Amino acid sequence: MATPLTPEQIERLAHRRARSKLGWYMHAAVYVLVNSAFFAMAEFGVGNHRWSLAPTIGWGVGLALHGISVFVLGRGSGLRERMVQKERERIEREQQGRF
Repeated sequence: MATPLTPEQIERLAHRRARSKLGWYMHAAVYVLVNSAFFAMAEFGVGNHRWSLAPTIGWGVGLALHGISVFVLGRGSGLRERMVQKERERIEREQQGRF
């Protein structure tokens, strides 16, 4: 069982999660703007309009993975926090000379 977080730890965690979510929203906004420009360029004469699908799909996969890391792995599952705790414990053991 994990130890309860201090108010300072809760505050840092809340800020980190909010920053992660804001980063995803910015990523999504840039994705929409850039891909809209790609579609407009493709539609109005820069090559055939199928070329714009490749970057849209590729970047979309990256955006989806980014979203999973922020909204799924970043909170409810606690996976990230457990991994951080394990690393913290490993570092503490190394500092104490116990490997």
